Amino acid sequence: MSSMSHPETEILAQHECLQMLRSTPFGRLAVVIDGKPQIFPVNHVVDHGGIAFRTAAGTKLAGAARQPVAYEIDGYDLVEGRAWSVVVHGTAQEMRDIDEVVAALALPLHPWAPGAPKPHVLRIEPEEISGRRFHIGGGETSAT
Repeated sequence: MSSMSHPETEILAQHECLQMLRSTPFGRLAVVIDGKPQIFPVNHVVDHGGIAFRTAAGTKLAGAARQPVAYEIDGYDLVEGRAWSVVVHGTAQEMRDIDEVVAALALPLHPWAPGAPKPHVLRIEPEEISGRRFHIGGGETSAT
């Protein structure tokens, strides 16, 4: 087992977490479907303090709409030797009000994957947002 020291983890303030969410266009949506956790990569925008994303009818929509979800983004900077992550816990709601849908369709939120259209727009209403930043260890590639 390695004897490397653990660098201090910096807890990010709420405004820093929101700034990172605004500047990172994609993340991972975590839902539970039939008792099993599922993770989906999605692109998003921050809209009225929530996380908005588009999807087609199917597993993601069924697992997320009106359900508790988690959404995670992360990144690293090899030059500075730092990594970070932000996690949002909340409930995903499909936008159904006509004014809300029209406004959502005007957002800079376009499906990355070619193919079927993604007409459903969901917004995660955050109940908790947390983030952390830490220094990346020097050359460690495994936990052993």
